[in-house]
Parts: sequence; structure tokens; C-alpha cells
Amino acid sequence: MTIYSPDYREVIEDLIPGFPQSATICPPFHCDHGHGIVAGEGVFVNYNCTFLDGALIRIGRNTLIGPHCQLYTPQHPMDYVPRRKQQETAYPITIGDDCWLGGGVIVCPGVTIGNRCIIAAGSVVTRDIPDDSLAAGNPAVVKRRLNG
Repeated sequence: MTIYSPDYREVIEDLIPGFPQSATICPPFHCDHGHGIVAGEGVFVNYNCTFLDGALIRIGRNTLIGPHCQLYTPQHPMDYVPRRKQQETAYPITIGDDCWLGGGVIVCPGVTIGNRCIIAAGSVVTRDIPDDSLAAGNPAVVKRRLNG
């Protein structure tokens, strides 16, 4: 199946309610539920991405997500006893409008990435990133401000 296959488009629209006609998710795509993903107009998700949507994942308009990106909302306990019982909580992820996540970016639970941000390839985003920022590294830190 390719992004041009009508069958694939139908699968994505069934998986993610309200998925915009102007948005694209390239296969293969992996997610927990699908109903926890909200994508804006013009979103592009490249190949082999994983979205664990135990909590809401919001992706703003015209945001580009590179190949092999991972968005994780679940958080497991630090204490081994509840972890053995497979307890977990989930925290939402929000990515603003007009962002670009380079290939292999990992976004951790509870993170908000502001509007017009660029996250460099291979970065691990563990904390919020303000609007108009270029962030890079593990953990990702703001390297400079964009657009002004």
C-alpha cells in the first residue's frame, strides 16, 4: 500500500477520526488507538512513525514530521512494583502550527512544542519548547530563536 492508494487513505480516515483531506501519513505508520490523534490541515507525517496515543496527540496545521519519529504519551512508574503491575499514566503531546520535526525525533510524554519550531533530526524532546525555536540534542535544548 502507498500513500496514493485509496484503500490506504480509507484506513487512515477510519483510524484517525476527522483526519483532514489535506493531511498525509506515509506507511508504515504505527499507533496505539488512532482516536487520540488530532491532525491539522496540511500535516505531513513521513514513513515509519510511531504515535503512542494513550493521551491526546495534537499536531498543528502545516507541520512536517520526518521519518522514524516517535511521539510517546505513556509514562511508566519509576518504582518497579507498580511497573510490574503494568500501571501507566499518559500525558498529552501538543505540536504547534508550521513546525518541522527532523527524522528520528522522539517527543516524550506531556511535551508542548510551540508554533513555528524546528526540532533537529535525532533530538529527544523532554521539555516544552517555546514558539519560534530551533531545538536540538538529547535532551533537546533551544539553540536559537527563529523568525526574528
